[in-house]
Amino acid sequence: MEKCLFLLPIKNVHPSEKIKASKSKKLDGITIAYGITGSIAAVESVKIARELIRHGADVVAIMSRDAMDIITPDALKFATGRDAIHKLTGNVEHLMDADLLLIAPCTANTLAKVVNGIADNPITTFALAAKKILIAPSMDEKMYANKTVKNNLKMAEKMGITIIPPKVEEEKAKMADMETITEYVIRSMRMERKESVLVIGGYTMEAIDDVRVIANNSSGRMANAIIREVFERFHEMEAWCGNIDCPPYVKTKRFRSIDDLISLIKKMKKYDIIINCAAISDFTVDKRKGKISSGREHEIILKPAPRINKMLRNNTDKLVIFKLDEKKNLLKKAMERLNSDNADIVVANTLKSMGESTGEAWIIDKSMDIKAHVKGSKEKIAKELIDAI
Repeated sequence: MEKCLFLLPIKNVHPSEKIKASKSKKLDGITIAYGITGSIAAVESVKIARELIRHGADVVAIMSRDAMDIITPDALKFATGRDAIHKLTGNVEHLMDADLLLIAPCTANTLAKVVNGIADNPITTFALAAKKILIAPSMDEKMYANKTVKNNLKMAEKMGITIIPPKVEEEKAKMADMETITEYVIRSMRMERKESVLVIGGYTMEAIDDVRVIANNSSGRMANAIIREVFERFHEMEAWCGNIDCPPYVKTKRFRSIDDLISLIKKMKKYDIIINCAAISDFTVDKRKGKISSGREHEIILKPAPRINKMLRNNTDKLVIFKLDEKKNLLKKAMERLNSDNADIVVANTLKSMGESTGEAWIIDKSMDIKAHVKGSKEKIAKELIDAI
C-alpha cells in the first residue's frame, strides 16, 4: 500500500521577526525611517538596523542613489524584513507615519540639503515631513572642520535635529558606533526629565607601593546599567568612572583613588541629582616608595577613608547612595547609612550581587519607606531606581 504524503504550507518567518525585541522593548511600537547615504560607513547599516529591531523597533530603510553603490537594497530588506525605499513613487512613501528619521551615515552633502530644505532624493524629502530627525555624520576630518559644515551642524541643532557625535580619528570623522547610535535613538523616544544628573561608578584603587594596590571587587555592571538608564531618560548627565569601562556615548571623567575623587568634588558644579553607586574603598594606606620586597611578612595599617557621600551632599538637591552588605541586618544598616550620610535614597543590595548580571535590591527613601524590592537583572534594578527618583 502506497503512503500518502500531505504537504502542509510552511509559514515563512522573516529573520528580522526572530530577533525583534530580543534585547528590550524600549522601542516597541516605534517606526524608524532609516536613511542611508553614500558614505563607506553605509556598510554598517545592516548591523544598526538589526540592533534597533532587537530593541523592538520597526525599521524601514531609505537609500540614496550613492548608498546603493556601497550596499544593496536586498541587504537592507534582509536586515529589516521590508523593501528598502530608494525612489519615491505614487505611494507617497515620504509621508509614512514614522516616529523618527535616523540618517546614519550622513554625508556633508546630505546635511547641507536637510538644513536648507532641499528635497532632491528620498532621504532629504523624508526630512521635510519627519517628526524627529537624528543625524550621525560621517566624512573626512577636514570636511568636518570646514566652517560651512560646522555652521550646518549648528543650524541643524537649532532646528531641533539631534547630532550623534562622530569619532574623530585617523583623519576621519567616523560615524558613531552601533551602540552609541542605538542609545541616541532610544534616548530620543524615552527622554522625559530636564534635571542634571551625575552618576559615580566603578571602584577605587589605593596604592600600597608603586606596584601594588588594595581595591574593592566590582564589575561595574550596576553602574553601567544606571548610566544607560539615566542617559536615556534625562536631558543632561555626566559620569565619573573608576576602574571600569564606561559607555562611549556619555560625557565622562575618570578617577583612580579616593584622592582623585576628592579632587573632582572640589571642582564640581551642582547637579540636581547625584547617584553614587561606586565601590569606594573604606580604607586608605600610607603608600611606600618603590616596591616592597617580597618573601617576608609586612604590616599594612588600614586607615578609615573620608566619607565621599557627605562631601557630595552640598552639591545636589537629591543624593542617592548604595549600601552593600550581607542580607542579615542589611535593611537596618542601609537605613543607618541613609541617616549618617544625609542622603535622600539608599539602595540596599546583597553581597551575592557582586560580579553578577542579576541581583536583589531594596530602594528606601528618607521616610524609611521601602519604595521597591527588586529581584532580577541590573538593568531592571536601574529602571526601578530611576522610577523611584
